[in-house]
Parts: sequence; C-alpha cells; structure tokens
Amino acid sequence: MPRDIRELREDPAAYAAELRQRWGGLLSYRYIGRSWSQMDLGPTDNTVTLRSDMRSPSGAILLAVLGIAAPEGGGMSDLEAVPNPVIHSCQVLDPGRDVRRFEVLSEVLKQGRQMAYSRSRIVDADEPGRVLALTQGQGVSIGTPPSGLEKMPVEPIVIEDGPDLPPLWQVFGAERRPDGHWVLPVLSSGVASPDAALHLGPQFVLLETAAFDLAVDATGTDQLQAVSSHVMFLARGKAGPFRADAEPVVGSAGVAAVRMTLHDEGNGDRAVTAGSYQFRIGQ
Repeated sequence: MPRDIRELREDPAAYAAELRQRWGGLLSYRYIGRSWSQMDLGPTDNTVTLRSDMRSPSGAILLAVLGIAAPEGGGMSDLEAVPNPVIHSCQVLDPGRDVRRFEVLSEVLKQGRQMAYSRSRIVDADEPGRVLALTQGQGVSIGTPPSGLEKMPVEPIVIEDGPDLPPLWQVFGAERRPDGHWVLPVLSSGVASPDAALHLGPQFVLLETAAFDLAVDATGTDQLQAVSSHVMFLARGKAGPFRADAEPVVGSAGVAAVRMTLHDEGNGDRAVTAGSYQFRIGQ
C-alpha cells in the first residue's frame, strides 16, 4: 500500500524525495496531459489537447477530463499543504465536439488556514471567447509539509491519438464486475495522492463511466450529452477495491440523472464519495 507522506513531516529530505516520486508517478494529470505551474518545472501551460478517448460516444468532452483538468480545490499546491478535495461541480455549456484544445482559467476565491475555494472557466484554447464549461470546488488542507520544497520535473506520457486507444476507465484499472457494479482495484501508487488516498482522477473516471452506463440502460441510447456533475468527497479512500453504487432517475424532456456512492470495500465498505450526474438525450 502507498505510504502517507505526512509520516515524513519531520524529515524534509525524505519528504521531498517521496513527493517527487509520488507526483511524478501520479497517472491522472500525466495521462490527460495537464501540467501545473505551481508544481511542475517548465513554462506555464494550462491547456489540454483532446484525444478521441477523452470523448463520449456522441463526441462530447467527458466530464472526467474536465474535472481532472480543473479540480478547483482552492488553489492549494502540494508544496504548501497536503490538500484533499471536499466538493467539485461542473456545468457544461458547450460539448466541444469540434474543439482541439481547451484552456483552464482558474480563480482562487478564498484561502483560509484549512479551507480553500476556487472556480474555473474552461474555454476553447483556439477561440478563448467560446466557454465550454464552468467548474468550482472546495478543498481542505490535512497537513503542512516542511518548508523549502521546490518545483519538480515531471515526465509526460506521450500518447498518439488514434482509434485503438483504450477507454479511460480501462487505463485507470476500472472494470464492470459480473454483479454489475463498476469498481476500481486495490489502491496503488499510480492512482493515490501523496497522503495515500484514492486520487480524485480515477474517481471522476469511474463515477462518470458507471453513471453513463446506467443512463444508457435507462434511456435506451448512448447518444447522451453530459450536462452537469456534483461530487462530494466524504472520506479518504484508503484500501479498495472501490465499488460504485448507482441509482438512475429519469426526468422529463429527455433528461436523465444518476446518483452515485463510492464505497471502499477494503475499509469496512465505508462510503468515501457521493455524487450526481445529469445527461441530456441528443444534441
């Protein structure tokens, strides 16, 4: 199991080495191609280049991709805190079917001693006046790192777009069990945050995949466009496997929603995350 970096608080050199290893090996941001000027060495680049595996069957940008690119936990970095997400929400204005790259424009709203709040505007990087989505979120600091930490080199994962790319859920290790539940495997370092908890990236991927799957069953079509999501992080996912329980709710006028609860089966089946996803049929 991954080690909680807070155990190294009194050894700055060991803490820095562990953070370099964990940040450099974290799959979420590297796989979608998101860099962070607060953490990464190199020029500032708040854009993400879209690939076919980042889109739904209708061609719309996946909510998981938007959420990973703009988690909006209050603007806290791992160099100044041990951040954990609390709430994240996203509203889609434009599915971006013809967009090649998007840019995240973040705004810190408030940072306190423990709680922080931020929001973002996600725009077409080649046409900045075209707004694709809005995200907002709340984060909490659960620890303070030693002083003097420096930005780190991160090796990007170079992925060529093409029809044979695996779906994101497969990359993050998710699967649909014979009992019908979508699950993530036992916690590993590639999907764990530095405090040894399930990172929000694989959670976003699993929850949207399970929600979409159920919405397709409920509506009879996969030509669904994600409209919004609201996710609440209840507790740290510490063991796994992680099981998504889902409840479809079909509304009127071609709208469907799915309520989700993610459970840590290896930690007393504890509920760690809850959320809701809304979809609309057609264009």
